[in-house]
Amino acid sequence: MWTHEESIETSAAASRVWALFADVARWKEWNAGIESIELHGPFVAGTTFTMRPPGQDALTSTLTEVKVNERFIDETVVDDTRVLVSHKLLPLPSGRTRIIYSTEISGPDAAEIGPLVTGDFSDVLAALKKLAEQS
Repeated sequence: MWTHEESIETSAAASRVWALFADVARWKEWNAGIESIELHGPFVAGTTFTMRPPGQDALTSTLTEVKVNERFIDETVVDDTRVLVSHKLLPLPSGRTRIIYSTEISGPDAAEIGPLVTGDFSDVLAALKKLAEQS
């Protein structure tokens, strides 16, 4: 199993960041690793979405857990590899919010796939923070 975690702190309220998470059609605005994306139902556990990274085949993922203003987890399975990405919002005593991306990959090629999946997370988090802090 391969794991990775990255986080960033923002002045935006958790509810503001959550609104960006729940608006899947807008993910392309803060995630350059998405060429196209389509949510197949409401933003709730059990709903699938199809995402196409630039120049690659589309992948289908499932929202396995959704807790409004707290976190969501998506799962992508390709052959024998399972990728879980947790997107967590942690309100801080200062009034700020910590956005945490945690990834767990299992399967025969997890160590090779992990850095490919998470390599842009710092850029994604920075872009999400910037968008969340805009009025």
